[in-house]
Amino acid sequence: MWFILYYVVAITVLILHFTGALARYNLEWLILVLAVTVFPAVIYL
Repeated sequence: MWFILYYVVAITVLILHFTGALARYNLEWLILVLAVTVFPAVIYL
């Protein structure tokens, strides 16, 4: 359940990033937050 919610949020943030909405509202730091949350899983695998 949490994985599905995480993926929905991640895809939404990526779409907003590529459309420029995050830059418009000064929320580009959300991309860094997603990268930090994915990093431990990449190290584990």
